[in-house]
Amino acid sequence: MHHKPQGVPDNHPNPGKTALNGGSPSRDVSVGDFPFYHGQPVTLNSGQWLLVLAAVALGFACITAPIPVLISPAGIVIRTVLFAVVPLVALRCVAGPHWKALFRRVRGVDIGWMVAFATLNLIVSSLVGILVMKLFGADVNVAVGGLANQAVADQMVFFLRSVPQLLGEEVLTILPFLAILYWMHNRLGLSRGISVLIAWVVSAVIFGLAHLPSYNWNWLQCILVIGSARLVLTLAYIKTRNLWVSTGAHIINDWAIFGFVIIASAPGFSQAVP
Repeated sequence: MHHKPQGVPDNHPNPGKTALNGGSPSRDVSVGDFPFYHGQPVTLNSGQWLLVLAAVALGFACITAPIPVLISPAGIVIRTVLFAVVPLVALRCVAGPHWKALFRRVRGVDIGWMVAFATLNLIVSSLVGILVMKLFGADVNVAVGGLANQAVADQMVFFLRSVPQLLGEEVLTILPFLAILYWMHNRLGLSRGISVLIAWVVSAVIFGLAHLPSYNWNWLQCILVIGSARLVLTLAYIKTRNLWVSTGAHIINDWAIFGFVIIASAPGFSQAVP
């Protein structure tokens, strides 16, 4: 007996095809297409996407809400892990074993893409940051700004704890990106290219707004600086369809910033720099 894939509506087109021209299946979906929006490997419907996005919001609440049990050193680790795990568990519930389509095996070329996109992001965000600072002013991320005053052991913990948090930030961005792609393409009938563009920009804005508490509610800084950085990092996923790659680029990017903050605050650094 033939069973339709989990999550694919009865009126969904052949999941082995991509509808680009007015909804008609016109070409095979390549193995590199985005998951969960058009039958590759399954399609999630609107209700399932709303459940996933609710879990994304819950995961974000875990890391931001002042929950007493989660403010101890162990609690901070737990809330950081929950940030990524809660949405992925929800995705597993609606997509079954296909939730793993977010991730792919990391190859040597993927390491190169991580470094390339991290480098591009450092350049872009620095240029945008300088422009925004000159025109509107900017606020310092309190957590990163205080890193230089910590003991070496605490700095190492900070670096290591950032790994699951940055994975969570990728989940916070890419799952909404895929949900918006589904709604734009499948529900509104927009072309795949336009749908990807809208999902790319809107998910970056969401990511920027999520950083408002970290930057003293500076809207322009979060949308322009953090949002532009997010656009570059999302390109790593768009290029490779691999959440490990965008996560790796994010880690390299942030660790480079953390390292610079520590070095720049070291005694004698300002005198050593012309």
